[in-house]
Amino acid sequence: MIDLFYDCYSVLSKVYSDGAFIKQAISTTNVEPLNKSKTVKICYGVLDKDIELDHYIAALSVKSPKLKIRVILKIALYCIKHLEKKPYAVIDGAVELTKKLGKGANAGFVNAVLRKFVSETIPLPTDKIDRYSVKYSYPRFAVEKLIACYGEKEAERIMAFDEEKTFVRFETGGEEYLEKNGYEFEKTPFNELFSVKRIIMNDDFGKGVFTFQSIGSVAICEIVGSGEELFDACAAPGGKSVYLADRFKKVVSEELHEHRAELILSYVRRMKKKNVEVFVGDSREFRKDLAERFDAVLCDVPCSGYGTVKSNPDVKLNRSEESVKALAETQYAILSNCSKYVSSGGSIVYSTCTLFDDENDEVVGRFLSENDSFEKEIISSPLGHINKKYGLQFLPDVSMGAGFYCAKLKRIK
Repeated sequence: MIDLFYDCYSVLSKVYSDGAFIKQAISTTNVEPLNKSKTVKICYGVLDKDIELDHYIAALSVKSPKLKIRVILKIALYCIKHLEKKPYAVIDGAVELTKKLGKGANAGFVNAVLRKFVSETIPLPTDKIDRYSVKYSYPRFAVEKLIACYGEKEAERIMAFDEEKTFVRFETGGEEYLEKNGYEFEKTPFNELFSVKRIIMNDDFGKGVFTFQSIGSVAICEIVGSGEELFDACAAPGGKSVYLADRFKKVVSEELHEHRAELILSYVRRMKKKNVEVFVGDSREFRKDLAERFDAVLCDVPCSGYGTVKSNPDVKLNRSEESVKALAETQYAILSNCSKYVSSGGSIVYSTCTLFDDENDEVVGRFLSENDSFEKEIISSPLGHINKKYGLQFLPDVSMGAGFYCAKLKRIK
């Protein structure tokens, strides 16, 4: 267990100390191959339950431990509480890891805190918002926003949702392929998109037989529709550009960072699409050569990501109320600029993978109030959702785990 805990610590220290994203931290850490799946599970779990684990540490410690010890405790507490590992084995592993990291003087403290946790019941806070925050490991500001947007009962259902699905899209013949290869799968409302258990990147993935694409991404593409030319802003990693390449004669994809533009190109090559043009640029900055050129524009803008916390638990560490406000300004700038690329009679689709009105309906409402050249289009989706004033809101507990927003605006003059 000491080797497993060391691998977990090595990954998580990059997240907590260096501000790395969890996926980046895992990919850049030399993890023991035999421990890889367990390491990933524990690291994601610790981040997902971070606020709850902090609550336990605060209740069990007179003084707040330094970061290294705190990370060790979080790994151990998570394994005991959520993986139901035998406490004595976990405690021994945590104490040995403390010594291995040169913190032997703290070994007694680690041992005492964990033994106390096993023997005591730690109550949740009495304050309602704090109680939800600890129970579901959501920051206070996020709890308050969710309650304001959806009411207390639905907000709790959103926070309590604890199921992650892997979605796989095929060009054709998906059901036959999955049955033939013995995969356990679930159909979705979209053709050739399935929720599949225990599927990995194999040779068929490399050949473009199938690709991984979230149900939210596919739902957004379906709302975009089809036409002559599409402009895809903020397009990396390229799933929507590739999907829509079959529905438009040409797709022009813009991405701010060069290395992310390369991701799109790699995706395009793997899926053998010939009509996707990719360039590096800032979607907030106007390009005269693109003005009024496209019958469809997609703005899947950078957002807080609170609709994807199960697959990106570090979102809850890295986003604050202030950062959400800043993102809303960026989102509005992108929507406003890219609207200039829509031809008369064309449409712009605005989407996010978040649940907050600040980044969704409020951005669209502000845009419409300042741009009388556009009007709201009435849209629908076969995927479960709720209707907001300007768009559709998809919620994890009703949308097969997807949390995102989508609105479609038509240029009328």
